Amino acid sequence: MSNFKNLIVYKKAFDLALRIHQYTKQFPVEERYSLIDQIRRSSRSVCANIAEVESRKRYKDYYLSKLCDCVSENSETEVWLDFSLQLNYLSQKDHSELIALNQEVGKLLRYMINNPEKFL
Repeated sequence: MSNFKNLIVYKKAFDLALRIHQYTKQFPVEERYSLIDQIRRSSRSVCANIAEVESRKRYKDYYLSKLCDCVSENSETEVWLDFSLQLNYLSQKDHSELIALNQEVGKLLRYMINNPEKFL
């Protein structure tokens, strides 16, 4: 098993991406190539970037750059979740749960950025 799979941030980001995938199965078909594609891609990108950064973490600048990419994708996911709520594709309860998990992932990523010595 790769080291990145043991990271709490990876586990939470992966769980979020899977949840988003499940919820978006119920979105209208006309959103397939727009909102569904965007929210799935941004949430999965967080996981993929975490995996990528772990394989090159001996390079601090690269490590921090990739983590910043993760934060950007995480923020994008939040925007798509907000659109999903406003368009009534998600209930307030489901939106709140997904947002809470997304924000938790964001906090963990920012902790890693602010404390790279603990992870390099």
